[in-house]
Amino acid sequence: MSLFQPTDEQDLSDMLRSADAPVRVLGGDTRGEYSDPATQISTAKMSGIVDYVPGALTMIAKSGTPLSEIEALLAKEGQQLAFEPYRLGALLGRKGSSTIGGVFATNASGSRRIQAGAARDFLLGVRFVDGEGHLIKNGGRVMKNVTGYDLVKLMCGSWGTLGIMSEVAFKTLPAPELTQTLVLHQLDHAQAVAAMSQALGSSYEVSGTVYLCATQSLYLRVEGFSNSVSYRVTALRALLGEYGEQEVLDHDASLAFWSDLRDVSPLKEDKGDIWRISVQPSDGVETFERAGFRTGFYDWSGGLIWGSVAAGTDLRARLGHFEGHATRLRGLSETVPKFQPQPEALARLSQGLRKQFDPRGLLNPGLMG
Repeated sequence: MSLFQPTDEQDLSDMLRSADAPVRVLGGDTRGEYSDPATQISTAKMSGIVDYVPGALTMIAKSGTPLSEIEALLAKEGQQLAFEPYRLGALLGRKGSSTIGGVFATNASGSRRIQAGAARDFLLGVRFVDGEGHLIKNGGRVMKNVTGYDLVKLMCGSWGTLGIMSEVAFKTLPAPELTQTLVLHQLDHAQAVAAMSQALGSSYEVSGTVYLCATQSLYLRVEGFSNSVSYRVTALRALLGEYGEQEVLDHDASLAFWSDLRDVSPLKEDKGDIWRISVQPSDGVETFERAGFRTGFYDWSGGLIWGSVAAGTDLRARLGHFEGHATRLRGLSETVPKFQPQPEALARLSQGLRKQFDPRGLLNPGLMG
């Protein structure tokens, strides 16, 4: 197996122009699990902060910049990535460091998405090299879009199938002054989803809702200025008093819990395949039961379900028809695709885009249909 690590855009362009066989695209190799072509291209050496203006809440970074480096710099300025990107390195047993390019390439969005939005909502601009070796720029400092496509949105979540990102420009937001988490204990799945819905439907600005099936505990996060957080947590406790036993995690305990959750810690010890299902929150409980998960947790008010099944399980066959999509995050299969197969019309559109940006079919072939 050959590993190429370009150091700049010209190097990356030259590699793709000369490629004569499919390549696997990776950053820190912490987010993907799929069959490997013989050649890999890593952006890990294309690293560094290009520009950061705290007052403007904007940053530009090379795609191989470690996520940890970016978050540390933001923390010094009292800022954060508000979409709270999840990390899969520990879950997949990888030793690499998650990169900012990998975050946007996979649209990795964590629990705060219900309030702040997804990763793609914060991406302002991209620079990338397509499958023909052409450098393309869109958004950010270069605002004119001559392609007819919103390339910023196209690239975010494309998993490296349309091009390899070399640089990203994105928005940041101030970090909250105080974080507290209300925990409700001994709830079944239906009670937890009902309580999540009630909390999010209130005026108390809940920024995270997670139910851990193994402990039957529901976690509701409240963030902001200290006086506001204290008031809202007190009001939320009264609102949800009917659900029984409660406790409140203080600032440090809250940060520790949500940090562990970003690493998908509730499922790290499970040895099976790990799937993530996106559905309407009202369908969450039924979907979990049909999936037959051994353990798991609900996020996004019950609309995002993470769970484990025995290795090799065809979860989509078990689910049958449902309104949503299921993605296998850990586990390999020669017959069951990683991503939910697209409807015919959307599949034709996706294939057309891939042929335009990667006519030779070099970039992560077979990954997204």
